[in-house]
Amino acid sequence: MAEAELSTIARPYARAIFSKAIESSAGLGDWSKMLSSLSVLSSDEMGNSLLRNPLYTDDEKTEFFVNVLGEELSEQGRNFVSLLAEYNRIELLPAIREIYERMKANHEKTLEVNITSAYELSKKEESTLSKALSSRLGRDISLDVSVDENLIGGAIIKAEDNVIDDSVRGKLEKIANALN
Repeated sequence: MAEAELSTIARPYARAIFSKAIESSAGLGDWSKMLSSLSVLSSDEMGNSLLRNPLYTDDEKTEFFVNVLGEELSEQGRNFVSLLAEYNRIELLPAIREIYERMKANHEKTLEVNITSAYELSKKEESTLSKALSSRLGRDISLDVSVDENLIGGAIIKAEDNVIDDSVRGKLEKIANALN
């Protein structure tokens, strides 16, 4: 299935979970943990092969999640997995998780920003970037910083669907594309 199609089908599930989770005090965090575990388990090579095997019934697929995750999976989580198994939509778990996490971040006014820099950033530089992004976006910022020396200089900043490529490599690629 195409990624856009997966997102379209996954969105109503993510919205329903978010609506249910927001009703309870610890619900957002609990569902976040459950969806993360479910997503990892469904994407795992062994788990994925079992879940795609037509010889396993919907109940057996649900039991697989229940047995592996145990207490981490609430009754609502079990019902959710059972529903996905019944409609042959287990493969949607990573997309559901991604959409749910965006909804959760919007609700909590938080944003995870990935920064790939050509060199190691100092704590002061990270703090300055975090404050500037927080002010600009009106959210609490969580930075995930990595180094890629192939950028030559500068950085690439990714926040949700937005990408700012201010790397030397990115600028050189733009120039090369313009010359072609």
